[in-house]
Amino acid sequence: MPLVATDDELVSLERMTGVLAVDAAAGTAEVLPGTPMDELGAQLVERGVAIDNYGDVDYQAIAGAIGTGTHGSGARLGNLSSILVGGTLVTGTGEAVRFTRDGHDASADLGQDALLPAAQVSLGALGIFTSLTLRVRPAYELHRTNWMTHIDWVLEHFHELVEANRCFDFYWYPRSDLAQVRMLNEPGDEPGIRPPGELRREETGPSYEILPNDRHLRFEEMEHMLPLDPELRAFREVRERVKAKHRTRVGWRVLVRTIAADDAMLSGAQGRPTMTIALLHNASLPHEHYFGDMEPLLLEHGGRPHWGKKHTMRAAQLAPLYLRWNEFARVREALDPDGVLRNEHLSELLIGSSEGA
Repeated sequence: MPLVATDDELVSLERMTGVLAVDAAAGTAEVLPGTPMDELGAQLVERGVAIDNYGDVDYQAIAGAIGTGTHGSGARLGNLSSILVGGTLVTGTGEAVRFTRDGHDASADLGQDALLPAAQVSLGALGIFTSLTLRVRPAYELHRTNWMTHIDWVLEHFHELVEANRCFDFYWYPRSDLAQVRMLNEPGDEPGIRPPGELRREETGPSYEILPNDRHLRFEEMEHMLPLDPELRAFREVRERVKAKHRTRVGWRVLVRTIAADDAMLSGAQGRPTMTIALLHNASLPHEHYFGDMEPLLLEHGGRPHWGKKHTMRAAQLAPLYLRWNEFARVREALDPDGVLRNEHLSELLIGSSEGA
Protein backbone atom coordinates (compact mmCIF):
# COMPACT_ATOMS: atom_id res chain seq x y z
CA MET A 1 0.00 0.00 0.00
CA PRO A 2 1.26 3.52 -0.79
CA LEU A 3 1.21 4.77 2.80
CA VAL A 4 4.70 6.26 2.50
CA ALA A 5 4.88 7.00 -1.23
CA THR A 6 5.84 10.63 -1.82
CA ASP A 7 7.48 13.01 -4.27
CA ASP A 8 8.65 15.11 -1.34
CA GLU A 9 10.77 14.17 1.69
CA LEU A 10 10.69 10.61 3.02
CA VAL A 11 11.96 10.16 6.58
CA SER A 12 13.64 6.89 7.49
CA LEU A 13 13.94 5.74 11.12
CA GLU A 14 16.32 2.88 10.36
CA ARG A 15 19.13 4.44 12.43
CA MET A 16 16.86 4.95 15.44
CA THR A 17 16.99 1.42 16.83
CA GLY A 18 17.38 -0.32 20.15
CA VAL A 19 15.87 -0.77 23.60
CA LEU A 20 16.61 2.27 25.76
CA ALA A 21 15.30 1.15 29.15
CA VAL A 22 13.21 -1.56 30.80
CA ASP A 23 11.20 -1.18 33.99
CA ALA A 24 10.30 -4.77 34.79
CA ALA A 25 8.39 -3.80 37.92
CA ALA A 26 6.17 -1.40 35.98
CA GLY A 27 5.97 -3.77 33.01
CA THR A 28 7.23 -1.23 30.47
CA ALA A 29 10.09 -0.82 28.02
CA GLU A 30 11.20 2.31 26.16
CA VAL A 31 12.38 1.57 22.62
CA LEU A 32 13.35 3.50 19.53
CA PRO A 33 10.85 3.47 16.66
CA GLY A 34 13.03 2.01 13.91
CA THR A 35 13.84 -1.14 15.86
CA PRO A 36 13.09 -4.21 13.69
CA MET A 37 10.67 -6.61 15.35
CA ASP A 38 13.09 -9.54 15.35
CA GLU A 39 15.82 -7.44 16.98
CA LEU A 40 13.32 -6.05 19.47
CA GLY A 41 12.45 -9.53 20.69
CA ALA A 42 16.06 -10.54 21.18
CA GLN A 43 16.95 -7.32 23.01
CA LEU A 44 13.95 -7.54 25.32
CA VAL A 45 14.69 -11.16 26.22
CA GLU A 46 18.23 -10.15 27.20
CA ARG A 47 16.54 -7.94 29.81
CA GLY A 48 14.15 -10.67 30.91
CA VAL A 49 10.95 -9.35 29.29
CA ALA A 50 8.88 -9.79 26.14
CA ILE A 51 5.82 -8.39 24.37
CA ASP A 52 2.54 -10.32 24.34
CA ASN A 53 2.36 -11.23 20.67
CA TYR A 54 3.85 -10.89 17.20
CA GLY A 55 2.43 -10.67 13.73
CA ASP A 56 2.68 -13.36 11.09
CA VAL A 57 6.12 -12.00 10.15
CA ASP A 58 8.69 -9.93 12.05
CA TYR A 59 10.30 -7.96 9.21
CA GLN A 60 8.68 -4.64 10.15
CA ALA A 61 10.02 -1.89 12.39
CA ILE A 62 8.04 -1.53 15.61
CA ALA A 63 6.73 1.94 14.68
CA GLY A 64 5.33 0.67 11.37
CA ALA A 65 3.77 -2.40 12.98
CA ILE A 66 2.04 -0.23 15.57
CA GLY A 67 1.05 2.49 13.13
CA THR A 68 -0.80 0.12 10.78
CA GLY A 69 -2.46 -2.08 13.42
CA THR A 70 -0.36 -5.15 12.59
CA HIS A 71 -1.58 -8.17 14.55
CA GLY A 72 -0.99 -11.80 15.35
CA SER A 73 -3.67 -14.19 16.53
CA GLY A 74 -5.29 -14.90 19.88
CA ALA A 75 -8.78 -14.05 21.09
CA ARG A 76 -7.37 -12.62 24.34
CA LEU A 77 -4.46 -10.79 22.70
CA GLY A 78 -4.70 -7.33 21.16
CA ASN A 79 -2.98 -6.15 18.02
CA LEU A 80 0.53 -4.72 18.34
CA SER A 81 -0.75 -1.16 18.74
CA SER A 82 -2.43 -2.19 22.00
CA ILE A 83 0.96 -2.60 23.72
CA LEU A 84 1.78 1.08 23.12
CA VAL A 85 1.30 2.91 26.44
CA GLY A 86 3.27 6.10 25.80
CA GLY A 87 5.94 7.79 23.76
CA THR A 88 7.06 10.92 22.00
CA LEU A 89 6.26 12.15 18.51
CA VAL A 90 7.23 15.19 16.48
CA THR A 91 4.07 16.73 15.02
CA GLY A 92 3.47 18.42 11.68
CA THR A 93 4.20 21.77 13.34
CA GLY A 94 7.58 20.57 14.62
CA GLU A 95 6.49 20.26 18.25
CA ALA A 96 7.78 17.29 20.27
CA VAL A 97 4.78 15.87 22.12
CA ARG A 98 4.91 13.35 24.93
CA PHE A 99 1.87 11.13 25.49
CA THR A 100 1.05 8.58 28.19
CA ARG A 101 -1.68 6.11 29.06
CA ASP A 102 -3.04 8.37 31.84
CA GLY A 103 -4.13 10.89 29.21
CA HIS A 104 -1.66 13.62 30.16
CA ASP A 105 0.21 15.15 27.27
CA ALA A 106 2.08 18.33 26.46
CA SER A 107 0.13 19.18 23.33
CA ALA A 108 -2.76 21.54 22.76
CA ASP A 109 -6.02 20.63 24.49
CA LEU A 110 -7.05 17.44 22.75
CA GLY A 111 -9.38 16.14 25.42
CA GLN A 112 -8.74 13.57 28.11
CA ASP A 113 -7.38 10.24 26.83
CA ALA A 114 -7.28 11.46 23.23
CA LEU A 115 -3.68 11.28 22.12
CA LEU A 116 -2.72 7.71 23.03
CA PRO A 117 -5.69 5.99 21.30
CA ALA A 118 -5.14 8.25 18.29
CA ALA A 119 -1.41 7.49 18.15
CA GLN A 120 -1.80 3.74 18.50
CA VAL A 121 -2.96 3.29 14.88
CA SER A 122 -2.10 6.61 13.26
CA LEU A 123 -0.73 5.68 9.78
CA GLY A 124 2.00 8.30 10.26
CA ALA A 125 -0.61 11.07 10.04
CA LEU A 126 -0.02 12.58 13.49
CA GLY A 127 3.73 12.82 13.58
CA ILE A 128 7.03 10.97 13.55
CA PHE A 129 7.64 8.76 16.56
CA THR A 130 10.96 9.36 18.30
CA SER A 131 10.39 6.98 21.22
CA LEU A 132 7.83 4.36 22.16
CA THR A 133 6.89 3.00 25.58
CA LEU A 134 5.60 -0.55 25.33
CA ARG A 135 3.79 -2.79 27.79
CA VAL A 136 5.92 -5.89 28.44
CA ARG A 137 5.71 -9.02 30.55
CA PRO A 138 8.31 -11.51 31.86
CA ALA A 139 10.01 -13.39 29.04
CA TYR A 140 8.29 -16.66 28.17
CA GLU A 141 8.49 -19.67 25.88
CA LEU A 142 5.87 -21.08 23.56
CA HIS A 143 5.19 -24.58 22.28
CA ARG A 144 4.04 -24.55 18.66
CA THR A 145 2.31 -27.31 16.73
CA ASN A 146 1.19 -27.12 13.09
CA TRP A 147 -1.34 -29.73 11.97
CA MET A 148 -2.65 -30.53 8.49
CA THR A 149 -6.29 -31.58 8.55
CA HIS A 150 -9.51 -31.14 6.55
CA ILE A 151 -11.23 -27.77 6.56
CA ASP A 152 -14.55 -29.34 7.61
CA TRP A 153 -13.03 -30.44 10.94
CA VAL A 154 -11.76 -26.89 11.55
CA LEU A 155 -15.19 -25.39 10.83
CA GLU A 156 -16.81 -27.83 13.25
CA HIS A 157 -14.32 -27.11 16.06
CA PHE A 158 -13.45 -23.45 15.43
CA HIS A 159 -14.97 -22.04 18.63
CA GLU A 160 -13.31 -24.71 20.75
CA LEU A 161 -9.94 -24.07 19.12
CA VAL A 162 -10.23 -20.32 19.71
CA GLU A 163 -11.13 -20.77 23.38
CA ALA A 164 -8.62 -23.53 24.16
CA ASN A 165 -5.45 -21.96 22.74
CA ARG A 166 -3.42 -18.89 23.61
CA CYS A 167 -2.74 -18.38 19.90
CA PHE A 168 -4.62 -20.18 17.15
CA ASP A 169 -5.07 -19.60 13.45
CA PHE A 170 -5.67 -21.63 10.34
CA TYR A 171 -4.93 -21.56 6.62
CA TRP A 172 -7.37 -22.99 4.11
CA TYR A 173 -5.86 -24.29 0.86
CA PRO A 174 -8.51 -23.77 -1.86
CA ARG A 175 -7.41 -26.47 -4.29
CA SER A 176 -7.19 -29.30 -1.76
CA ASP A 177 -9.72 -28.30 0.93
CA LEU A 178 -7.02 -29.05 3.49
CA ALA A 179 -6.31 -26.62 6.32
CA GLN A 180 -3.18 -26.01 8.34
CA VAL A 181 -3.99 -25.42 12.01
CA ARG A 182 -1.43 -23.57 14.12
CA MET A 183 -1.64 -23.73 17.93
CA LEU A 184 0.77 -21.96 20.29
CA ASN A 185 0.68 -22.24 24.07
CA GLU A 186 3.00 -21.83 27.01
CA PRO A 187 4.55 -25.19 27.97
CA GLY A 188 2.45 -26.89 30.61
CA ASP A 189 -0.70 -25.07 29.50
CA GLU A 190 -1.58 -27.25 26.53
CA PRO A 191 -5.18 -27.74 25.34
CA GLY A 192 -6.84 -31.12 25.22
CA ILE A 193 -8.02 -30.72 21.62
CA ARG A 194 -5.84 -32.24 18.91
CA PRO A 195 -6.62 -32.05 15.20
CA PRO A 196 -6.83 -35.32 13.26
CA GLY A 197 -4.23 -35.53 10.56
CA GLU A 198 -0.51 -34.93 10.10
CA LEU A 199 1.69 -33.06 12.56
CA ARG A 200 3.74 -30.87 10.21
CA ARG A 201 5.82 -28.89 12.69
CA GLU A 202 6.52 -28.86 16.40
CA GLU A 203 8.95 -26.68 18.34
CA THR A 204 9.43 -24.89 21.63
CA GLY A 205 11.45 -21.74 22.19
CA PRO A 206 11.42 -18.04 23.08
CA SER A 207 8.15 -16.39 22.07
CA TYR A 208 9.75 -13.96 19.64
CA GLU A 209 11.31 -16.85 17.70
CA ILE A 210 8.30 -19.20 17.73
CA LEU A 211 5.46 -16.79 16.88
CA PRO A 212 6.51 -15.30 13.49
CA ASN A 213 6.75 -17.26 10.23
CA ASP A 214 9.40 -17.05 7.53
CA ARG A 215 7.95 -15.72 4.28
CA HIS A 216 10.30 -15.89 1.29
CA LEU A 217 7.77 -15.95 -1.57
CA ARG A 218 6.31 -12.64 -2.69
CA PHE A 219 2.52 -12.33 -2.59
CA GLU A 220 -0.28 -9.80 -2.68
CA GLU A 221 -2.66 -9.73 0.28
CA MET A 222 -6.01 -8.30 1.25
CA GLU A 223 -7.26 -8.65 4.82
CA HIS A 224 -10.36 -7.40 6.60
CA MET A 225 -11.24 -7.38 10.30
CA LEU A 226 -14.75 -8.66 11.07
CA PRO A 227 -16.77 -9.22 14.25
CA LEU A 228 -15.77 -12.55 15.78
CA ASP A 229 -18.27 -15.16 14.64
CA PRO A 230 -18.00 -18.70 16.08
CA GLU A 231 -20.05 -19.96 13.12
CA LEU A 232 -17.58 -18.52 10.59
CA ARG A 233 -20.38 -17.42 8.26
CA ALA A 234 -18.19 -14.94 6.38
CA PHE A 235 -15.45 -17.51 5.85
CA ARG A 236 -17.97 -20.07 4.63
CA GLU A 237 -19.18 -17.59 2.00
CA VAL A 238 -15.59 -16.77 1.03
CA ARG A 239 -14.87 -20.47 0.63
CA GLU A 240 -17.92 -21.07 -1.56
CA ARG A 241 -17.17 -18.10 -3.80
CA VAL A 242 -13.52 -19.03 -4.21
CA LYS A 243 -14.51 -22.59 -5.13
CA ALA A 244 -17.18 -21.38 -7.55
CA LYS A 245 -15.30 -18.56 -9.30
CA HIS A 246 -11.59 -18.38 -8.48
CA ARG A 247 -10.25 -21.83 -7.67
CA THR A 248 -8.72 -22.42 -11.11
CA ARG A 249 -6.57 -19.28 -10.82
CA VAL A 250 -6.08 -18.95 -7.06
CA GLY A 251 -4.05 -21.59 -5.25
CA TRP A 252 -2.80 -19.45 -2.38
CA ARG A 253 -4.23 -19.87 1.07
CA VAL A 254 -6.90 -18.01 3.00
CA LEU A 255 -5.83 -17.16 6.57
CA VAL A 256 -8.19 -16.76 9.56
CA ARG A 257 -7.04 -15.20 12.84
CA THR A 258 -8.55 -13.59 15.96
CA ILE A 259 -7.82 -10.37 17.88
CA ALA A 260 -9.06 -9.00 21.20
CA ALA A 261 -11.10 -5.79 21.18
CA ASP A 262 -9.36 -2.47 21.81
CA ASP A 263 -10.12 1.27 21.88
CA ALA A 264 -7.62 2.70 19.39
CA MET A 265 -9.46 5.16 17.16
CA LEU A 266 -8.50 3.64 13.81
CA SER A 267 -7.97 0.05 14.92
CA GLY A 268 -9.69 -2.70 12.99
CA ALA A 269 -10.52 -4.35 16.34
CA GLN A 270 -11.95 -1.19 17.89
CA GLY A 271 -14.84 -1.94 20.21
CA ARG A 272 -15.38 -5.58 19.26
CA PRO A 273 -13.79 -9.04 19.53
CA THR A 274 -12.45 -9.60 16.05
CA MET A 275 -11.65 -12.26 13.49
CA THR A 276 -9.70 -11.56 10.34
CA ILE A 277 -9.87 -13.10 6.89
CA ALA A 278 -6.81 -12.64 4.69
CA LEU A 279 -6.68 -13.55 1.01
CA LEU A 280 -3.22 -14.22 -0.40
CA HIS A 281 -2.30 -14.30 -4.09
CA ASN A 282 0.88 -14.90 -6.05
CA ALA A 283 2.58 -11.54 -6.70
CA SER A 284 3.43 -12.55 -10.27
CA LEU A 285 -0.28 -12.83 -11.19
CA PRO A 286 -3.01 -10.18 -11.45
CA HIS A 287 -4.88 -9.83 -8.18
CA GLU A 288 -7.38 -7.05 -8.96
CA HIS A 289 -10.26 -9.22 -10.18
CA TYR A 290 -9.97 -11.67 -7.26
CA PHE A 291 -9.68 -9.03 -4.55
CA GLY A 292 -12.29 -6.81 -6.22
CA ASP A 293 -14.82 -9.64 -6.17
CA MET A 294 -14.12 -10.65 -2.56
CA GLU A 295 -13.91 -7.25 -0.87
CA PRO A 296 -17.66 -6.44 -1.05
CA LEU A 297 -18.42 -9.81 0.55
CA LEU A 298 -16.11 -9.01 3.48
CA LEU A 299 -17.63 -5.56 3.85
CA GLU A 300 -21.12 -7.07 4.00
CA HIS A 301 -20.00 -8.88 7.15
CA GLY A 302 -18.73 -5.71 8.83
CA GLY A 303 -15.17 -5.85 7.54
CA ARG A 304 -12.65 -3.11 8.20
CA PRO A 305 -9.52 -3.10 5.99
CA HIS A 306 -6.02 -3.78 7.21
CA TRP A 307 -4.27 -0.44 6.62
CA GLY A 308 -1.06 -2.04 5.38
CA LYS A 309 -2.65 -4.38 2.83
CA LYS A 310 -4.66 -4.09 -0.38
CA HIS A 311 -8.08 -2.45 -0.23
CA THR A 312 -10.12 0.12 -2.18
CA MET A 313 -11.73 2.00 0.71
CA ARG A 314 -11.72 5.79 0.94
CA ALA A 315 -12.79 8.31 3.59
CA ALA A 316 -16.52 8.37 2.85
CA GLN A 317 -16.72 4.58 3.13
CA LEU A 318 -14.34 4.33 6.08
CA ALA A 319 -15.82 6.96 8.38
CA PRO A 320 -18.99 5.00 9.31
CA LEU A 321 -16.92 1.95 10.26
CA TYR A 322 -15.06 3.59 13.16
CA LEU A 323 -16.86 4.95 16.22
CA ARG A 324 -14.05 7.43 16.95
CA TRP A 325 -13.34 8.55 13.38
CA ASN A 326 -14.22 12.20 14.07
CA GLU A 327 -12.12 12.23 17.23
CA PHE A 328 -9.11 11.10 15.22
CA ALA A 329 -9.79 13.85 12.69
CA ARG A 330 -9.72 16.48 15.46
CA VAL A 331 -6.41 15.16 16.80
CA ARG A 332 -4.93 15.04 13.31
CA GLU A 333 -5.99 18.60 12.56
CA ALA A 334 -4.51 19.82 15.84
CA LEU A 335 -1.16 18.10 15.33
CA ASP A 336 -0.79 18.60 11.56
CA PRO A 337 -2.98 21.58 10.61
CA ASP A 338 -1.15 22.20 7.32
CA GLY A 339 -1.10 18.58 6.19
CA VAL A 340 2.67 18.33 5.88
CA LEU A 341 2.57 14.67 6.98
CA ARG A 342 -0.04 13.63 4.40
CA ASN A 343 0.63 12.17 1.02
CA GLU A 344 -2.03 11.67 -1.66
CA HIS A 345 -3.04 8.26 -0.33
CA LEU A 346 -3.45 9.46 3.27
CA SER A 347 -5.51 12.41 2.11
CA GLU A 348 -7.86 10.09 0.22
CA LEU A 349 -8.15 7.80 3.24
CA LEU A 350 -8.63 10.43 5.91
CA ILE A 351 -10.30 13.47 4.32
CA GLY A 352 -11.62 12.21 1.00
CA SER A 353 -9.38 14.09 -1.43
CA SER A 354 -5.74 14.63 -2.28
CA GLU A 355 -5.95 18.38 -1.70
CA GLY A 356 -2.99 19.55 0.33
CA ALA A 357 -1.10 16.29 -0.12
